[in-house]
Amino acid sequence: MSGRRFPPLTPDEVRDILRAKGFILDRTHGAHEQWRAIIKDQPRVVTVDAHYKIFDQSLIKRMISQSGLTREEFYSATKRTAKKII
Repeated sequence: MSGRRFPPLTPDEVRDILRAKGFILDRTHGAHEQWRAIIKDQPRVVTVDAHYKIFDQSLIKRMISQSGLTREEFYSATKRTAKKII
């Protein structure tokens, strides 16, 4: 996975991805939002730190890992974000 790029995403793009994959906003504490869903028969919680304007590669990798989705599943959730990995 070392050669794979994780193009930057905005908080709005991440929220759109999570909604498209069935996540719902469970709670907010300050700038941190917790999104919950059952993915591949496992309960998942993704924390979105909404005070960032753009998420860097390390934060995106962490959110993808928390979601239980692959990089391709995550980015392909919306038309706008799918274009970023083509």
